[in-house]
Amino acid sequence: MNLALNLDWIPVSGFRLRKAGVHFDAVRVDGDDGRRLADVMDRMTGGDPGPIVTEANGSRGVYFLLPAASTTHRSWPRGVTRYNSGSGSVGYVPVPALEGLTWPLAWRVPPVVDGRFVHPLLLRTAAVELLG
Repeated sequence: MNLALNLDWIPVSGFRLRKAGVHFDAVRVDGDDGRRLADVMDRMTGGDPGPIVTEANGSRGVYFLLPAASTTHRSWPRGVTRYNSGSGSVGYVPVPALEGLTWPLAWRVPPVVDGRFVHPLLLRTAAVELLG
């Protein structure tokens, strides 16, 4: 764990739901498509795509955390669910602690620097290429 990392939106233990659009926006891609998209982002960024959360049960969602207000005015391909605070929308994103028991959530890529998120244009480009 990076002791210098002080992000008040990350819970100390377990996991919490955080309102999208406050600290970050998010996009979710479920199942194998989400994992493939995370692999593509990992390769495109040399292993530093920004924070990504995975879900081990249900739809096995993969949540890509992006800068706040970065998903509202972009079109995304089918299979992508956006979480933001755009007009008429309220979304909550599950965020696990950096350590301890967080099942069914885990950090595929934990945050390493305050304010560093997944790059929206790179993610959208990869999602369009992968998902059509």
